[in-house]
Amino acid sequence: MTAHTIEFQLNGEYIEVCNLLKLVGIADSGGQGKALVAQGEVTVDGQPESRKTAKIRVEQQVGCLGQIITVVAAA
Repeated sequence: MTAHTIEFQLNGEYIEVCNLLKLVGIADSGGQGKALVAQGEVTVDGQPESRKTAKIRVEQQVGCLGQIITVVAAA
């Protein structure tokens, strides 16, 4: 099974992981995004992420529920 990849364009220095999950549609809300982190469903660059407000920057990859989010700089 291959993971579905989503490209997210970041307008700024970073985005908190819980908000990123909300904005790409994996989580319905920031609170649900935090719950996914708490349940151990989230990885950042292949490593488990336990910080609900971890700062995600350009060129990082976030994995959650079989989906991979690649963060790129906004054009």
